[in-house]
Amino acid sequence: MFLTPRLHERRLPRRLVQLSTGLVLYGVSVALLVRGGLGLEPWGVFQQGLSELSRLSMGVVSIVVGAAVLLLWIPLRQRPGLGTVCNVFVVGVALDATLALLPSTGHLAVRVTLMVTGVVLNGAATGLYIAARFGPGPRDGLMTGLHQVTGGSVRLVRTGIEVLVVVTGFALGGTVGVGTVVYALSIGPLAQWFLRLFAVPATAAPRPAAAADGAILPP
Repeated sequence: MFLTPRLHERRLPRRLVQLSTGLVLYGVSVALLVRGGLGLEPWGVFQQGLSELSRLSMGVVSIVVGAAVLLLWIPLRQRPGLGTVCNVFVVGVALDATLALLPSTGHLAVRVTLMVTGVVLNGAATGLYIAARFGPGPRDGLMTGLHQVTGGSVRLVRTGIEVLVVVTGFALGGTVGVGTVVYALSIGPLAQWFLRLFAVPATAAPRPAAAADGAILPP
């Protein structure tokens, strides 16, 4: 007879590395889509539109939007985790830093490469930080909170939110294009695959020692 595994008890360093790496890469992936100029993911469209309107950087807008969405968790009775709070700040900082280092380009082949790399990297980043199990991002928490309050399916709630932010962002000047469609069609399978790849295994408690005659000794 073996003791029950204690989930992630000894995996804290790995989980912290996954969380920080995933959030940084998420910001980098959005910046790649911006520089590709072929269409952003839904919240990116919204944040770019607000950036055009406010003249603030996309990273700053991302932080402000993340904080505002987090406030919506209060009436929805959602509880943030370490990953939730870090998500608000780290993604925005990484986004602005990457945009500052990565110049714009007019070459179509380079733009397509940036778009594809950004979508795949976004899936990997999503798998990394979600698999770390430090809490959902502000936007994911909004989705699950509305699902619980309204009783609507997760798919329906997520679709409704994303359509709303895309339409609003596009009206404000955000970029919608083939990249937006590619992202919408591929992010689900990509995130699922990377979640499995980066899943943090449970850590089993030490097995009880066995006596010479094969009996299990008490711990």
